[in-house]
Amino acid sequence: MDPNYRDILSGLYSSAVMKPLAIHRTNSPDRELLVQRGRRLEYLTIAWNSLEAAVALISGLLAGSIALVGFGLGSVIETASAGILLWRLRAVDGERAERSAHRLVAICFLLLAAYVTLQSIRALWTKAQPELSLPGTLIAIAAVIVMPLLGRAKRRVAAQLNSGALHADSRQADFCAWLSAILLAGLLLHALLGWWWADPAAALVMTPIIAREGLQGVRGKKCDCEE
Repeated sequence: MDPNYRDILSGLYSSAVMKPLAIHRTNSPDRELLVQRGRRLEYLTIAWNSLEAAVALISGLLAGSIALVGFGLGSVIETASAGILLWRLRAVDGERAERSAHRLVAICFLLLAAYVTLQSIRALWTKAQPELSLPGTLIAIAAVIVMPLLGRAKRRVAAQLNSGALHADSRQADFCAWLSAILLAGLLLHALLGWWWADPAAALVMTPIIAREGLQGVRGKKCDCEE
């Protein structure tokens, strides 16, 4: 081959192949930092939801609040979801395991939706009177503030990592915030206006949201996780 052509081809090869590889190596440490940030957010999610679940379940059982108990059980499931994402951020090749784990969490959501529906209908039928729970009200107020901030932080990292799984997990934080707002509305309406039916009604409002999350997971909605 003519030496001039060989030099030209060599230059084109260097521009098209070698330069992108160099950029990839340069970006690799930045990507690792983003993955570490994602892990820290999941650790924070697990810590917060564990506290949220403990306060909501204990307060709900003591006050006889179905909505508060349902909210606490939802926090337990959200903690499991964060644990799955944390494992996924550490895994090298675990797509099959990830799909199975997400389906298990989805089944838990559907069971939770069934539980909340049955207990709410029972409370409406028997006209059960829940007591006001100050700890439950305070944890709901805190969740309305904390969870949107956590979800926004996760979405920012997910966008930089191009991670569908982390973006989906950020929606769990939004989901928790909506449940907190619904729960708070039910508790306050009962406390301020004496609407005994507000608590089970608020729990019933949660049900389609919880069931929708579960159905999406059971149908195997794919998360394009590339960490």
